[in-house]
Amino acid sequence: MANRRSRPFPMTATTQFGLEEVLADELHQLGAHIEKVGQRAVEFSGDKQLLYEAVLWCRTAMRILVPFAGFYARDEKALYREVGRIDWKEFIGADQTFAITAVVNKSSFEHSLFVAQLTKDAIVDQFRNRTGQRPSVDVKNPDIRLHLHMLENEVTLSLDAAGDSLHRRGYRQQTNVAPLNEVLAAGLLLLTGWDGKKTLIDPMCGSGTLLTEAALIAQRIAPGLYHQGKFGFENWPDFEAALWESVQLDARQMRLEEPQAYLAGSDISREFIELARENVAAADLEDFIRLGVRDVAEAKAPAKEAPGIVIMNPPYGERIGQESEMEALYKTIGDTLKAGFQGYDAYIFTGNLEAAKRIGLKTSRRVPLYNGPIECRLLKYELYQGSRKAARPE
Repeated sequence: MANRRSRPFPMTATTQFGLEEVLADELHQLGAHIEKVGQRAVEFSGDKQLLYEAVLWCRTAMRILVPFAGFYARDEKALYREVGRIDWKEFIGADQTFAITAVVNKSSFEHSLFVAQLTKDAIVDQFRNRTGQRPSVDVKNPDIRLHLHMLENEVTLSLDAAGDSLHRRGYRQQTNVAPLNEVLAAGLLLLTGWDGKKTLIDPMCGSGTLLTEAALIAQRIAPGLYHQGKFGFENWPDFEAALWESVQLDARQMRLEEPQAYLAGSDISREFIELARENVAAADLEDFIRLGVRDVAEAKAPAKEAPGIVIMNPPYGERIGQESEMEALYKTIGDTLKAGFQGYDAYIFTGNLEAAKRIGLKTSRRVPLYNGPIECRLLKYELYQGSRKAARPE
């Protein structure tokens, strides 16, 4: 078996702002050696098996990148020349398709699209000059996805191990609502420190992304098992099919069949609950999540379950003229938490901090995050049982 484990090499996992430490912890638990926790990225090292496991298991990674070349390019000529010095047949087959994503910061090049185009030209020209054949560009679904990162004209070229962003798990049916993306939903749950065993209630569950991700955590299900089609690394020249097969087999055997936690959600919209049911069914999780149509004002903790956490992502009210409506909604949320969820820890994820004041409870923690371009906070409230504590039997 020893020859199946390659020597450690450097990798970078990207994530969303605020989830860096959570991602570093996930990677550490997989056995990665963490080199650096940066902004929206974690640099780490490990072997090929770890790479495959990271793509399969990481709940909060957007991409897993493997850097393979770096150089300084002060101008267009230098960029074209340096890219041309790389032996591209080591990374791309002439019959494969490829695409380049470029990110340019603080450099003399202004446009990332221009940098991507120039890099593509240098690669294609090398193939044409050496073999007369050239790989095609496929922006939508390439065999090989390359990432070019340029900071102050220092260039790093990486291979994208996933190919597509890892937040696209593959279980979510078409939705016309704007739900949380799966990486952010998993990140929120991991930020709460929820152990996958305690009761978890979402009284404004929308299309059910938080609950679905909670079930994946509780039942020890690798999110990458839902992926449709191939991951990027399956098209690499050094892909080891037997190793990948064993990593997937191990993951399937990790899945717990017995429900580990009481997970329940509700929403005032019947349409959303139908959508949530479809998503839960597509993820094959019907046995683990209870769903119902209910106004948040009516929500309360399940009588027979020990207190756990209540988590919700209420609307932020971006439309003009919704201020009073939002204030009323957030006041209702506060009333519901006070009356119906004593003994629970409550987490509200919102981009409307003005309306959140109407919840009327003291926050014990505020975590800055983003939902797309919207600056948000994950607010924690500890709902003490206060005077309603049942007297302990002597």
